[in-house]
Amino acid sequence: MVQCGERSLALSNIDGDLYAIDNICTHDGGPLGEGSLRRGRVICPRHGAAFDAKTGKVLTLPAVKSVNAYRVIVDGDDVLVECDE
Repeated sequence: MVQCGERSLALSNIDGDLYAIDNICTHDGGPLGEGSLRRGRVICPRHGAAFDAKTGKVLTLPAVKSVNAYRVIVDGDDVLVECDE
């Protein structure tokens, strides 16, 4: 998890590429960054809602609203997230 201004973001590493989505589940505010990553899906640790780690699209109930996704840039040893903050 990383902070971007007031936003908390969950980072995922999928086959060596980094992705960032909002860290708050749209179902009940659970911390997505504390969930698991399975086959490109971030699974909320509270009730099991799944989100696409690359796009933030909601994939399973009980969540019905997607989360925001943010571009991640790796520049040498630096990891930069474009989050408009």
